[in-house]
Amino acid sequence: MSRRRPAPKELQPESFAFTEDNLKQALSHIAKYPEGRQASAVLALLDLAQRQHNNWVPMTAVDYVANLLKMPAIRVFEVVTFYTMFNLAPVGKYHIQLCGTTPCWLRGAEKIKETCKKKLKINLGETTDDGKFTLSEVECLGACANAPMVQINDDFFEDLTEESMIKLIDDLSNNKKTKLGSQTGRVSSEPYM
Repeated sequence: MSRRRPAPKELQPESFAFTEDNLKQALSHIAKYPEGRQASAVLALLDLAQRQHNNWVPMTAVDYVANLLKMPAIRVFEVVTFYTMFNLAPVGKYHIQLCGTTPCWLRGAEKIKETCKKKLKINLGETTDDGKFTLSEVECLGACANAPMVQINDDFFEDLTEESMIKLIDDLSNNKKTKLGSQTGRVSSEPYM
């Protein structure tokens, strides 16, 4: 199942509404924009919806956000389908997003991708049987100096090797604390030695 297309009808919830806390946050985001420009809060509201709904945006949330912002649902749908940070179908507990653009590719992203596929026994766009991991390839994540890298949920893991990627997957599988950022100890984007 593609996370870039809406999930099948049987997976879609019948309704969606923000929790009380998320509604307060949503209204706070909307209030940042002048009258007539509240649609500018669409990204923030979609992010809230995705976080509330187990890391994916159901179609009922698209409609809910559209109603809240007083904009056509198709406009919200255009946004949610344009930005790859939004998932339109369920993803695993850990969504591994592999950067496959030139800097990461030159530094070994293909090996990292093959390591993930072999270790997890899934292909790109698939989720492990236990629902723990989803594997996706995405465009540049903006950490080119620390290539190759992946984003897992909200966290960056940089300067990866096949071995460090396997350790990362093992640590996540076993609910162990993971080391964020550079896996070699490099600080920020200082020169690689």
